[in-house]
Amino acid sequence: MIEIVAEIPRAKNALPAFSRNVPLIPANSVAGRALVVVVAIMTFLACLTAGAALLVAKASQEWRSDVLREVTIQVKPLTNDDIETLVAKAATVAAQAPGVASARPYSKTDSERLLEPWLGAGLDFSLLPVPRIIVVRMRESSAENLARLREALARDAPEASLDDHRIWAARLGMMARAIVALATALFALVIVALATAIGFATRGAMAGSKEIVEILHFVGAADAFIANEFQAHFRRLGFRGALIGVSAAFAFFLGAAALSSWWANSPGGDEIAAMFGAFSLDGVGYVALAAVGAAVSLLTGYLSRSIVLKDLQKLQ
Repeated sequence: MIEIVAEIPRAKNALPAFSRNVPLIPANSVAGRALVVVVAIMTFLACLTAGAALLVAKASQEWRSDVLREVTIQVKPLTNDDIETLVAKAATVAAQAPGVASARPYSKTDSERLLEPWLGAGLDFSLLPVPRIIVVRMRESSAENLARLREALARDAPEASLDDHRIWAARLGMMARAIVALATALFALVIVALATAIGFATRGAMAGSKEIVEILHFVGAADAFIANEFQAHFRRLGFRGALIGVSAAFAFFLGAAALSSWWANSPGGDEIAAMFGAFSLDGVGYVALAAVGAAVSLLTGYLSRSIVLKDLQKLQ
């Protein structure tokens, strides 16, 4: 009896050790740190594809706006026509048309310089019926204004023909849509790879805590309680990884914007800027990258909870 009584206080003193808030899953395991690295890499790649799609869409819109805002008039003279008179008349008609901001005719020298890359220098272009070009800048590239300009040329300058570049604009739009579709496919593949990694990590964590999970389940713990523990754990890991990935993407696009600004002041910078734009995201772009990171963090917790609930149903 004395020994039993002596053991009771020790049992009571041991109870607080079992009431401590011990996490169901180790907070700083090797697998957890590895998952943070994987989530960071996948988030960075997802942000890169999303940012690239936004840049291409923005550049394509600017290209098409420039192409549609500028139209050209070709003046094709006959054998005995005075080309200078015809060009001046067509330029005057175009400048007076509604919606036209300016009409600048190319000189004979400018026209010959345009043909030199194909025909070579030193060629006597007076022997060739070289058409003359008038570059027309529109205030608004509407179909109504273009139709009026075309009617005015047909009435007052029949030797001139109008090219509104809509075919080129359509091809640019098609190319941009193809690139955006490719970036979207890559983004989807990154998300699928991320979901696969989260699934393996969740099942690995459940295997490591298998005995504890089964005991909690059989003593009456609700499946939602166990799933919430896993969800909170993996959501924290996903948040850390997503924060690292989004920060790296921010640094990449800010560095690219600074580099493109430096390129713009270098030889050939105008061509690079015309082709790729400023290569800098606006505020909406950075908000989109932050949204990608938030979605990755929430997706990590949601997938973990779904996998745990599915596996717990098998224990019924």
